[in-house]
Amino acid sequence: MSVEIALIGGSGLDRLPGFQAHERLRPDTPFGAPSDEILVGELCGTRVAFLARHGAGHHLTPSEVPYRANVYALKSLGAHTVVAVNAVGSLHLAYAPGHLALPDDLYDRTYAREASFFGGGIVAHIGLAEPFCQGARSALRQARGAITTTLHDAGTVLVVEGPRFSTRAESTLHRTWDVQLIGMTSMPEAALAREAELCYASVAVVTDYDVWHVSEVAVSANAVLATMAETVQQAQQLVTEALPGLASRADCACRNALANALITAPDPARLDAWTRLGPIVARHLPRPE
Repeated sequence: MSVEIALIGGSGLDRLPGFQAHERLRPDTPFGAPSDEILVGELCGTRVAFLARHGAGHHLTPSEVPYRANVYALKSLGAHTVVAVNAVGSLHLAYAPGHLALPDDLYDRTYAREASFFGGGIVAHIGLAEPFCQGARSALRQARGAITTTLHDAGTVLVVEGPRFSTRAESTLHRTWDVQLIGMTSMPEAALAREAELCYASVAVVTDYDVWHVSEVAVSANAVLATMAETVQQAQQLVTEALPGLASRADCACRNALANALITAPDPARLDAWTRLGPIVARHLPRPE
C-alpha cells in the first residue's frame, strides 16, 4: 500500500517513538540503495514512511548520504509530502540552541554531491525560488501549540559541505550574509524533492551558535548530539501534531513542478533515460515509442 507522508530523520533522530512499523523496505533505485531500510506504518493513525538520513547508527556523513536514492524511493512509495528534521547551527542570536525553526529559504554552498535526477538523456530546469513548500510549512506552523520551545516561523539556511564545522573566520563572514542558520543536509535534498514534485518542508533543530559566539563553547559533535537529545522530542511532537494537516492538503504547485521544466522531447533513443526516471517524469513526458 502506498503512503502519502514521508519523514526523514536527521542527527539524533534515527527512530520515531510511537511509530508502528508494518513493513521494512529496502528498495533498489537507479541511483543505488537508500540510506537505510524504509519503515512504513502508522503514526497517530496516519500512514507514513520513515527513513533515517544517516542510516542506522549514523554511519553516513552529510556528503555520503544517497540523497537521490532516498528521494526517489520515497516518491516511488507514493509520498506527496516529505518532512525532514535537520540539525542546524545558529548564525543569529535570536535563534538559540534548543529552538526549532521552519526555514523558508536556502543558500547552497555544497560542491561534492549529485544534485539532480536529470541528465543522461532527459533535461529539466526546475524553479527553486521558494525551496520549501509553503503549504507544508503552514501545516507545521499551525501545530505549534503541541510544543513548549520557541518555534521560528522562517529563516534562511546556509548549507555547507561538511563534515567539518566552520572556522571562526568563516562563521564570522557568514554572519554578515542574510542567513540565520547553517547546516549540512538540506541540499540537495530540497532540490531533489522539487524535481520529484514532492512538497518538502524542514523542521530545523538549532543545536549551537556555530563558532562566532565567542562567549559560548565552540560547536562539537558531542554538543550537537546533546542538544538534539534534549530538543528532538519537541520536533517529533510538532511533526506528529501536524500529520493530519499534512495528509489532508490539496494539490499545490510543488506537485506540478515539472509541468514547465522539462525541455526534452520524447525520443525512442532515450527510452533508457525515461525508464530510469519514469516515476518522476511519466506524468509530463510520454513514454518514447
